Amino acid sequence: MKTKIFFFGVKYFPSKGGTSRVVENIIRKLSEQYDISIFCYKNKAAKGYIKNVKTVEIKEFPFKEVGVLFYNFLCTLYLLLKVPKTTIIHAHKVDCALFVPILRLKFKVVLTSHEAAYHRDKWNFVGKLYFKLMEFIFINSGAYLTSISKPLTEYYNGKYGDRVQFIPNGIDINESIDSESAKNILNINAVTGDYVLFAARRVMSTKGLHTMLEALSLVNYKNPIVVAGDLSHATSYVNGLKKKHSDLNVKYIGYVDGLEKLMGLIQLSELFIFPSEIEGMSIMLMEVSASKKFIVSSDIPENTSVFSDEEMLFFENKNSNDLADKIQFAFEHPDEMKDKAENSYKLIQKKYSWTRIAEQYSKIYYSLN
Repeated sequence: MKTKIFFFGVKYFPSKGGTSRVVENIIRKLSEQYDISIFCYKNKAAKGYIKNVKTVEIKEFPFKEVGVLFYNFLCTLYLLLKVPKTTIIHAHKVDCALFVPILRLKFKVVLTSHEAAYHRDKWNFVGKLYFKLMEFIFINSGAYLTSISKPLTEYYNGKYGDRVQFIPNGIDINESIDSESAKNILNINAVTGDYVLFAARRVMSTKGLHTMLEALSLVNYKNPIVVAGDLSHATSYVNGLKKKHSDLNVKYIGYVDGLEKLMGLIQLSELFIFPSEIEGMSIMLMEVSASKKFIVSSDIPENTSVFSDEEMLFFENKNSNDLADKIQFAFEHPDEMKDKAENSYKLIQKKYSWTRIAEQYSKIYYSLN
Protein backbone atom coordinates (compact mmCIF):
# COMPACT_ATOMS: atom_id res chain seq x y z
CA MET A 1 0.00 0.00 0.00
CA LYS A 2 1.32 3.44 -0.94
CA THR A 3 2.15 5.95 1.78
CA LYS A 4 -0.42 8.76 1.92
CA ILE A 5 0.91 12.32 1.62
CA PHE A 6 -1.37 15.35 2.07
CA PHE A 7 -0.09 18.76 0.95
CA PHE A 8 -1.26 21.61 3.17
CA GLY A 9 -0.73 25.38 2.97
CA VAL A 10 -1.04 25.69 -0.82
CA LYS A 11 -3.89 27.71 -2.33
CA TYR A 12 -3.53 27.28 -6.10
CA PHE A 13 -3.66 24.05 -8.09
CA PRO A 14 -2.84 24.31 -10.97
CA SER A 15 -0.10 26.58 -9.68
CA LYS A 16 0.16 30.34 -10.12
CA GLY A 17 3.87 30.50 -9.41
CA GLY A 18 5.84 30.72 -6.19
CA THR A 19 5.09 28.13 -3.51
CA SER A 20 2.32 26.47 -5.48
CA ARG A 21 4.71 25.88 -8.39
CA VAL A 22 7.22 24.25 -6.04
CA VAL A 23 4.55 21.90 -4.69
CA GLU A 24 3.19 21.10 -8.14
CA ASN A 25 6.63 20.04 -9.36
CA ILE A 26 7.25 17.86 -6.29
CA ILE A 27 3.88 16.21 -6.80
CA ARG A 28 4.53 15.53 -10.48
CA LYS A 29 7.69 13.61 -9.61
CA LEU A 30 6.13 11.61 -6.75
CA SER A 31 2.54 10.99 -7.90
CA GLU A 32 3.24 7.40 -8.97
CA GLN A 33 5.19 6.56 -5.82
CA TYR A 34 2.76 7.94 -3.21
CA ASP A 35 -0.97 8.33 -2.63
CA ILE A 36 -1.10 12.13 -2.85
CA SER A 37 -3.83 14.62 -1.94
CA ILE A 38 -3.72 18.41 -1.92
CA PHE A 39 -5.88 21.27 -0.64
CA CYS A 40 -6.60 24.15 -3.01
CA TYR A 41 -9.11 26.86 -3.78
CA LYS A 42 -12.09 25.78 -5.85
CA ASN A 43 -11.01 25.61 -9.48
CA LYS A 44 -12.59 23.72 -12.36
CA ALA A 45 -9.12 22.75 -13.59
CA ALA A 46 -7.98 21.23 -10.27
CA LYS A 47 -9.66 17.83 -10.35
CA GLY A 48 -7.68 15.48 -12.57
CA TYR A 49 -5.02 18.08 -13.28
CA ILE A 50 -2.30 15.59 -12.35
CA LYS A 51 -3.05 11.90 -12.73
CA ASN A 52 -3.56 10.00 -9.45
CA VAL A 53 -3.59 13.19 -7.36
CA LYS A 54 -6.72 13.83 -5.27
CA THR A 55 -7.88 17.37 -4.56
CA VAL A 56 -9.91 18.82 -1.70
CA GLU A 57 -11.24 22.12 -2.95
CA ILE A 58 -12.32 24.89 -0.57
CA LYS A 59 -14.00 28.15 -1.48
CA GLU A 60 -11.72 31.17 -1.63
CA PHE A 61 -12.72 33.67 1.02
CA PRO A 62 -12.49 37.47 0.74
CA PHE A 63 -10.43 39.74 3.00
CA LYS A 64 -7.14 38.29 1.74
CA GLU A 65 -4.98 37.56 4.82
CA VAL A 66 -7.92 36.79 7.11
CA GLY A 67 -9.41 34.66 4.35
CA VAL A 68 -6.18 32.64 4.04
CA LEU A 69 -6.15 32.09 7.81
CA PHE A 70 -9.73 30.78 7.70
CA TYR A 71 -8.87 28.62 4.69
CA ASN A 72 -6.00 26.99 6.59
CA PHE A 73 -8.29 26.53 9.59
CA LEU A 74 -10.85 24.64 7.47
CA CYS A 75 -8.06 22.53 5.96
CA THR A 76 -6.91 21.66 9.48
CA LEU A 77 -10.41 20.63 10.52
CA TYR A 78 -10.71 18.41 7.45
CA LEU A 79 -7.40 16.69 8.24
CA LEU A 80 -8.31 16.11 11.87
CA LEU A 81 -11.79 14.78 11.15
CA LYS A 82 -11.49 12.92 7.86
CA VAL A 83 -7.90 11.84 7.20
CA PRO A 84 -6.29 8.70 8.71
CA LYS A 85 -3.44 9.30 11.14
CA THR A 86 -1.06 7.22 9.03
CA THR A 87 -1.02 10.08 6.49
CA ILE A 88 2.07 12.31 6.37
CA ILE A 89 1.25 16.02 6.15
CA HIS A 90 3.61 18.19 4.11
CA ALA A 91 2.86 21.80 5.07
CA HIS A 92 4.29 24.67 3.03
CA LYS A 93 5.00 28.27 4.10
CA VAL A 94 5.73 29.49 7.60
CA ASP A 95 2.39 31.32 7.82
CA CYS A 96 0.55 28.00 8.18
CA ALA A 97 2.80 26.99 11.12
CA LEU A 98 0.06 28.18 13.50
CA PHE A 99 -1.84 24.97 12.78
CA VAL A 100 1.09 22.54 12.75
CA PRO A 101 1.26 21.90 16.53
CA ILE A 102 -2.42 20.89 16.34
CA LEU A 103 -1.78 18.62 13.36
CA ARG A 104 1.19 17.10 15.20
CA LEU A 105 -1.26 15.67 17.76
CA LYS A 106 -2.42 13.23 15.09
CA PHE A 107 0.07 13.25 12.20
CA LYS A 108 3.73 13.26 11.35
CA VAL A 109 4.39 16.59 9.63
CA VAL A 110 7.01 17.99 7.27
CA LEU A 111 7.04 21.79 7.33
CA THR A 112 8.82 23.77 4.60
CA SER A 113 9.78 27.44 4.88
CA HIS A 114 9.92 29.41 1.62
CA GLU A 115 10.88 32.84 2.94
CA ALA A 116 10.97 35.15 5.96
CA ALA A 117 7.83 37.04 4.96
CA TYR A 118 8.29 39.81 7.54
CA HIS A 119 10.94 41.31 5.25
CA ARG A 120 8.27 42.07 2.63
CA ASP A 121 7.14 45.68 2.52
CA LYS A 122 3.53 44.64 1.84
CA TRP A 123 3.06 43.86 5.55
CA ASN A 124 2.39 46.45 8.24
CA PHE A 125 3.75 46.24 11.79
CA VAL A 126 1.05 43.80 12.93
CA GLY A 127 1.61 41.56 9.89
CA LYS A 128 5.36 41.47 10.42
CA LEU A 129 4.89 40.69 14.11
CA TYR A 130 2.57 37.82 13.13
CA PHE A 131 5.16 36.31 10.79
CA LYS A 132 7.86 36.55 13.44
CA LEU A 133 5.56 34.64 15.77
CA MET A 134 5.00 32.08 13.01
CA GLU A 135 8.78 31.69 12.70
CA PHE A 136 8.96 30.88 16.43
CA ILE A 137 6.18 28.31 16.06
CA PHE A 138 7.85 26.92 12.92
CA ILE A 139 11.08 26.26 14.78
CA ASN A 140 9.34 24.77 17.84
CA SER A 141 6.53 22.90 16.06
CA GLY A 142 8.09 19.45 16.38
CA ALA A 143 7.70 18.94 12.63
CA TYR A 144 10.49 17.81 10.31
CA LEU A 145 11.73 21.23 9.13
CA THR A 146 13.09 22.14 5.71
CA SER A 147 13.77 25.37 3.84
CA ILE A 148 14.18 26.09 0.13
CA SER A 149 16.67 28.91 0.76
CA LYS A 150 20.29 28.27 1.73
CA PRO A 151 20.82 31.70 3.37
CA LEU A 152 17.53 31.32 5.28
CA THR A 153 18.49 27.81 6.40
CA GLU A 154 21.82 29.16 7.65
CA TYR A 155 19.95 31.91 9.52
CA TYR A 156 17.60 29.41 11.18
CA ASN A 157 20.37 27.02 12.17
CA GLY A 158 22.63 29.81 13.37
CA LYS A 159 19.94 31.35 15.56
CA TYR A 160 18.04 28.28 16.76
CA GLY A 161 20.51 25.39 16.41
CA ASP A 162 20.70 22.83 13.61
CA ARG A 163 16.99 22.12 13.17
CA VAL A 164 16.35 22.86 9.50
CA GLN A 165 17.40 20.89 6.40
CA PHE A 166 18.14 22.80 3.20
CA ILE A 167 16.39 21.39 0.13
CA PRO A 168 16.54 23.80 -2.83
CA ASN A 169 13.95 24.50 -5.45
CA GLY A 170 14.39 22.91 -8.84
CA ILE A 171 13.70 23.22 -12.51
CA ASP A 172 12.40 21.07 -15.32
CA ILE A 173 14.87 21.68 -18.14
CA ASN A 174 12.33 20.53 -20.70
CA GLU A 175 9.61 23.05 -19.84
CA SER A 176 7.34 23.52 -22.85
CA ILE A 177 7.22 26.93 -24.51
CA ASP A 178 4.07 28.45 -26.02
CA SER A 179 5.54 31.00 -28.41
CA GLU A 180 2.29 31.56 -30.30
CA SER A 181 0.34 32.56 -27.18
CA ALA A 182 3.27 34.74 -26.13
CA LYS A 183 3.24 36.48 -29.51
CA ASN A 184 -0.51 37.03 -29.14
CA ILE A 185 0.02 38.67 -25.73
CA LEU A 186 2.67 40.92 -27.25
CA ASN A 187 0.40 41.84 -30.16
CA ILE A 188 -2.49 42.68 -27.81
CA ASN A 189 -0.19 44.98 -25.87
CA ALA A 190 1.36 46.56 -28.99
CA VAL A 191 4.83 45.22 -28.30
CA THR A 192 6.97 44.96 -31.41
CA GLY A 193 10.66 44.25 -31.90
CA ASP A 194 13.16 43.68 -29.10
CA TYR A 195 12.06 44.19 -25.51
CA VAL A 196 13.31 43.86 -21.95
CA LEU A 197 11.26 41.63 -19.67
CA PHE A 198 10.43 41.82 -15.97
CA ALA A 199 8.24 39.08 -14.46
CA ALA A 200 6.94 38.30 -10.99
CA ARG A 201 3.91 36.61 -9.46
CA ARG A 202 3.00 39.89 -7.77
CA VAL A 203 4.43 43.32 -8.56
CA MET A 204 5.46 45.05 -5.31
CA SER A 205 8.33 47.27 -4.33
CA THR A 206 10.55 44.48 -2.95
CA LYS A 207 10.58 42.99 -6.45
CA GLY A 208 12.72 45.99 -7.45
CA LEU A 209 10.84 47.16 -10.54
CA HIS A 210 11.58 50.80 -9.59
CA THR A 211 15.31 50.09 -9.68
CA MET A 212 15.01 48.49 -13.10
CA LEU A 213 12.99 51.35 -14.60
CA GLU A 214 15.38 53.94 -13.18
CA ALA A 215 18.31 52.05 -14.73
CA LEU A 216 16.60 51.82 -18.11
CA SER A 217 15.97 55.57 -17.98
CA LEU A 218 19.66 56.10 -17.31
CA VAL A 219 20.65 54.10 -20.42
CA ASN A 220 17.92 55.88 -22.45
CA TYR A 221 16.29 52.58 -23.42
CA LYS A 222 13.77 53.21 -26.21
CA ASN A 223 12.36 49.74 -26.92
CA PRO A 224 9.35 48.28 -25.10
CA ILE A 225 9.70 47.21 -21.47
CA VAL A 226 7.30 44.35 -20.66
CA VAL A 227 6.19 44.02 -17.03
CA ALA A 228 4.39 40.74 -16.31
CA GLY A 229 2.78 40.27 -12.91
CA ASP A 230 -0.32 40.89 -10.81
CA LEU A 231 -0.59 44.64 -10.26
CA SER A 232 -3.39 44.59 -7.67
CA HIS A 233 -1.22 44.06 -4.56
CA ALA A 234 0.55 47.44 -4.71
CA THR A 235 -1.58 49.79 -6.81
CA SER A 236 -0.16 53.02 -5.36
CA TYR A 237 3.38 51.76 -6.01
CA VAL A 238 2.56 50.85 -9.62
CA ASN A 239 0.70 54.12 -10.23
CA GLY A 240 3.72 56.01 -8.92
CA LEU A 241 5.99 54.18 -11.35
CA LYS A 242 3.67 54.90 -14.26
CA LYS A 243 3.72 58.59 -13.44
CA LYS A 244 7.46 58.80 -12.79
CA HIS A 245 8.53 56.85 -15.87
CA SER A 246 6.02 58.07 -18.43
CA ASP A 247 8.97 58.67 -20.75
CA LEU A 248 9.62 54.92 -20.99
CA ASN A 249 7.64 52.57 -23.23
CA VAL A 250 6.44 50.30 -20.40
CA LYS A 251 3.76 47.70 -21.07
CA TYR A 252 2.06 46.42 -17.91
CA ILE A 253 0.51 43.18 -19.17
CA GLY A 254 -0.68 41.79 -15.82
CA TYR A 255 -0.27 38.25 -14.53
CA VAL A 256 0.50 35.69 -17.24
CA ASP A 257 -1.57 32.60 -16.52
CA GLY A 258 0.34 29.56 -17.72
CA LEU A 259 4.05 28.83 -17.44
CA GLU A 260 4.26 27.91 -21.14
CA LYS A 261 3.12 31.42 -22.12
CA LEU A 262 5.54 33.04 -19.70
CA MET A 263 8.38 30.91 -21.03
CA GLY A 264 7.40 32.08 -24.50
CA LEU A 265 7.69 35.72 -23.42
CA ILE A 266 11.07 34.97 -21.87
CA GLN A 267 12.30 33.26 -25.03
CA LEU A 268 11.23 36.17 -27.24
CA SER A 269 12.81 38.90 -25.08
CA GLU A 270 16.30 40.31 -25.65
CA LEU A 271 17.13 40.58 -21.94
CA PHE A 272 15.56 39.44 -18.68
CA ILE A 273 16.17 41.66 -15.66
CA PHE A 274 15.67 40.27 -12.15
CA PRO A 275 15.98 43.19 -9.70
CA SER A 276 14.29 41.52 -6.71
CA GLU A 277 15.45 42.76 -3.30
CA ILE A 278 14.14 39.78 -1.30
CA GLU A 279 13.65 36.15 -2.31
CA GLY A 280 13.50 32.67 -0.87
CA MET A 281 14.98 30.78 -3.77
CA SER A 282 13.65 32.08 -7.05
CA ILE A 283 12.19 29.48 -9.40
CA MET A 284 11.73 32.30 -11.90
CA LEU A 285 15.47 32.86 -12.09
CA MET A 286 16.03 29.15 -12.66
CA GLU A 287 13.33 28.95 -15.32
CA VAL A 288 14.88 31.83 -17.22
CA SER A 289 18.26 30.11 -16.95
CA ALA A 290 16.71 27.00 -18.47
CA SER A 291 15.80 29.07 -21.54
CA LYS A 292 19.46 30.22 -21.91
CA LYS A 293 18.25 33.81 -21.97
CA PHE A 294 20.60 36.65 -21.05
CA ILE A 295 19.99 37.70 -17.42
CA VAL A 296 21.00 40.64 -15.26
CA SER A 297 20.20 39.88 -11.62
CA SER A 298 20.43 41.52 -8.20
CA ASP A 299 23.28 40.22 -6.06
CA ILE A 300 21.18 39.26 -3.02
CA PRO A 301 22.52 36.17 -1.17
CA GLU A 302 19.57 34.05 -2.28
CA ASN A 303 20.73 34.52 -5.89
CA THR A 304 24.51 34.41 -5.41
CA SER A 305 24.22 31.24 -3.31
CA VAL A 306 22.88 29.49 -6.43
CA PHE A 307 24.75 31.22 -9.25
CA SER A 308 28.26 32.68 -9.47
CA ASP A 309 29.71 35.40 -11.70
CA GLU A 310 30.57 32.65 -14.18
CA GLU A 311 26.85 31.93 -14.68
CA MET A 312 25.15 35.29 -14.26
CA LEU A 313 25.73 39.03 -14.55
CA PHE A 314 25.00 40.56 -11.14
CA PHE A 315 24.41 44.16 -10.13
CA GLU A 316 24.51 45.64 -6.65
CA ASN A 317 21.08 45.25 -5.04
CA LYS A 318 18.95 48.44 -5.14
CA ASN A 319 21.66 50.33 -7.07
CA SER A 320 20.11 51.66 -10.30
CA ASN A 321 23.39 53.17 -11.47
CA ASP A 322 25.17 49.85 -11.24
CA LEU A 323 22.23 48.11 -12.91
CA ALA A 324 22.42 50.68 -15.75
CA ASP A 325 26.12 49.85 -16.22
CA LYS A 326 25.37 46.11 -16.27
CA ILE A 327 22.52 46.52 -18.76
CA GLN A 328 24.84 48.45 -21.05
CA PHE A 329 27.49 45.74 -20.63
CA ALA A 330 24.97 43.02 -21.51
CA PHE A 331 24.01 44.77 -24.74
CA GLU A 332 27.63 45.44 -25.71
CA HIS A 333 29.06 41.98 -24.86
CA PRO A 334 26.65 39.36 -26.26
CA ASP A 335 29.35 36.68 -26.53
CA GLU A 336 30.21 36.93 -22.83
CA MET A 337 26.51 36.92 -21.92
CA LYS A 338 26.03 33.82 -24.07
CA ASP A 339 28.83 32.06 -22.17
CA LYS A 340 27.20 32.93 -18.85
CA ALA A 341 23.84 31.66 -20.10
CA GLU A 342 25.37 28.35 -21.17
CA ASN A 343 27.13 27.96 -17.81
CA SER A 344 23.92 28.76 -15.95
CA TYR A 345 22.01 26.17 -17.96
CA LYS A 346 24.63 23.49 -17.24
CA LEU A 347 24.59 24.29 -13.52
CA ILE A 348 20.85 23.92 -13.02
CA GLN A 349 20.80 20.82 -15.20
CA LYS A 350 23.44 19.22 -12.96
CA LYS A 351 22.33 20.34 -9.48
CA TYR A 352 18.72 21.46 -9.51
CA SER A 353 16.55 18.94 -11.34
CA TRP A 354 13.13 18.35 -9.76
CA THR A 355 13.79 14.60 -9.91
CA ARG A 356 16.81 14.98 -7.65
CA ILE A 357 14.96 17.30 -5.26
CA ALA A 358 11.84 15.13 -5.09
CA GLU A 359 14.07 12.21 -4.08
CA GLN A 360 15.25 14.22 -1.06
CA TYR A 361 11.67 14.77 0.09
CA SER A 362 10.92 11.10 -0.55
CA LYS A 363 13.74 10.12 1.81
CA ILE A 364 12.15 12.29 4.50
CA TYR A 365 8.72 10.70 3.98
CA TYR A 366 10.31 7.26 4.18
CA SER A 367 12.08 8.13 7.44
CA LEU A 368 8.76 9.23 8.98
CA ASN A 369 6.72 6.28 7.74
